[in-house]
Amino acid sequence: MTEAAARIPDEHAQTLVDPAAYADGRIHETYAWLRANNAFGRAEPKGYEPFWVATRHADILEISRQNALFLNGAKSPTIVNQETDARIREMTGGSPHLLRTLIHMDAPDHHKYRALTQAWFMPQNLRAMEERIRGVARAAVDQMAATGGQCDFVREVALHYPLRVVMEIMGVPREDEPRMLMLTQELFGAADPELARKEEVDPGAKLTPGVITDFFEYFRKLSADRRANPTDDLSSVIANSMIDGQPISEFEAMSYYIIVATAGHDTTSSSTGGAIWGLAENPAELAKLKADPSLIAGLVDESIRWTTPVKTFMRTVAEPTHLAGRNLAAQDWLMLCYASGNRDEAVFDDPQAFRVDRKPNRHLAFGYGAHLCLGQHLAKMEMRILWEELIPRLESLELAGEPQMSQAVFVNGPKTLPIRFRMH
Repeated sequence: MTEAAARIPDEHAQTLVDPAAYADGRIHETYAWLRANNAFGRAEPKGYEPFWVATRHADILEISRQNALFLNGAKSPTIVNQETDARIREMTGGSPHLLRTLIHMDAPDHHKYRALTQAWFMPQNLRAMEERIRGVARAAVDQMAATGGQCDFVREVALHYPLRVVMEIMGVPREDEPRMLMLTQELFGAADPELARKEEVDPGAKLTPGVITDFFEYFRKLSADRRANPTDDLSSVIANSMIDGQPISEFEAMSYYIIVATAGHDTTSSSTGGAIWGLAENPAELAKLKADPSLIAGLVDESIRWTTPVKTFMRTVAEPTHLAGRNLAAQDWLMLCYASGNRDEAVFDDPQAFRVDRKPNRHLAFGYGAHLCLGQHLAKMEMRILWEELIPRLESLELAGEPQMSQAVFVNGPKTLPIRFRMH
């Protein structure tokens, strides 16, 4: 295959890096075109280092399972332009990372740092928290009912419910939750004019050093307290963690807090909003759920597939290799397009449709391989419990206006979702 044949047309290459395209749906048109015409091509958008683009389910799986060949830490694991990359390296003394979380690590560090908290997120340990989470869910449903039949589901329910759960797990006081929500939205929404920190709206760079500094400041105090007065929360685990007999560095501890605090609720709130959006547009699916509550597990997986909150991750090729008919060189950059893989016609029947009884549902929204999402069981459990509390009480549901998605290439989901409903 010639280099010219591998190159993705400029209009599609630019769409891949345009945050607005992820909000207005154009990204799905580009994904569909790529899957049909150039499923593993090379994008050369203006201002970015060229990168390969994996849009098929099978190719994303293949790359994800070969963690020694396709690295997270060699370059940025999220898409950044060359200007941003240069500024980050200038700030960090050469590193491409403002944080060092699990998503920035490769073996052997990745396994060691993941093991610090993995037990917390296993199903058998989460079961002990089920009743506490159910209490939070009931309160969220009662609050929704109290709105009188019309609300913005994202702003009034979906953003707050998983936030409350994760903050409880971390031991963050309730009065600090608004701050955590604001900082998360500023971090993931840096490219969205409505969500970004105003002094940091930078069309060229989309850098968020001020947000990260604020996170560090908050968790530095929390961490010091948990070292002095450890409790049974997750923050105490992180604050007192040891790797190879040594305490983890402050930088890595702060990074760990941030990834748990942000990814732990933002992605779940997006899928929760996606579920209500899908049901509002497809009343027959709501009817199926009311007739057969055992389909709630299917609703959880389908809303995660349909929304796919983590749209993209980047990988770096460790050594020359061959994939999907292309020759890749060491240090080549790749984009994994999970939202495309989750609508791959070769894997999913009628992939654009929202179906609560879709089986099988082999979605990629949690990733695959060594970097499979640490919090997947918690996310699924939170959503299941919320739907167990809400669906039996929900008599009708419809959109009350035009939903809006956030503008972001990395993590995005519904940011406004006006609905009308009847509950008992």
